[in-house]
Amino acid sequence: GFELGFAMASPNALVCWEAQFGDFHNTAQCIIDQFISSGQAKWVRHNGIVLLLPHGMEGMGPEHSSARPERFLQMSNDDSDAYPFSEQFEVSQLYECNWIVVNCSTPANYFHVLRRQILLPFRKPLIILTPKSLLRHPEAKSSFDEMVSGTTFQRVIPENGLAVHAPHEVKRVIFCTGKVYYDLVKERKNQDLEKQVAITRLEQISPFPFDLLKEELEKYPGADLVWCQEEHKNSGYYDYVKPRFRTIVNHTRPIWYVGREPAAAAATGNKNTHLVSLRRFLDTAFNLEAFEGKT
Repeated sequence: GFELGFAMASPNALVCWEAQFGDFHNTAQCIIDQFISSGQAKWVRHNGIVLLLPHGMEGMGPEHSSARPERFLQMSNDDSDAYPFSEQFEVSQLYECNWIVVNCSTPANYFHVLRRQILLPFRKPLIILTPKSLLRHPEAKSSFDEMVSGTTFQRVIPENGLAVHAPHEVKRVIFCTGKVYYDLVKERKNQDLEKQVAITRLEQISPFPFDLLKEELEKYPGADLVWCQEEHKNSGYYDYVKPRFRTIVNHTRPIWYVGREPAAAAATGNKNTHLVSLRRFLDTAFNLEAFEGKT
């Protein structure tokens, strides 16, 4: 509540509220529901508060594993069934949304989304899901060249490896967000599928980057489309992204789910069970025959 008021009184300040664990926003739910999500719609008051919510399945207990991104996405006001058309697509989406939800997989994009937040000519709340383990992950790194003049926040980070050079030979495109990307890249290399499987990252989940994902989908016309997440099926992002992907392709191609099974708790709290479920959905993600014959 203090940070919300400070951000409203000082719109040119970058005001961040960081939870020790993402689930700590539970006790702020009334403020999130009544003021942050709907403040502009109810009182025409802009607010640029940033919520930094550590989130990620690390093999730890359920209470400290999930920032419950599905709750923020459920309260996002963009229409899943309408493809938005605008000349200034990115800025128009940001202006019309009630808040922004991102999950950055690189230091450069994390830097850029904070920079964009303060450079925008208007204010919107920004929800950042921040994986804890990426602070120490050797592959989660950026060069300073990605943070100099002329570089910007990437709402989508497309495949840039071997699959790009022969897109018609790609058999599967995996879309994901956050730290599961690094698990997928490692497994793809282990199975020597870098030419057959493309992996695209959604860095900004809401407002949904319809325009950039449309370009990605058109690159790989003959590929299976898969959404992969480390969260359980009834949480995370799947219920939000599925209808929007279907809108982009005009319901002509399915988007398959790969991830953990539905569960009441966000995580098991048992390291071995966690690793077994991770192994199971990675096997499905790279089994190119997993969805044959299904509609």
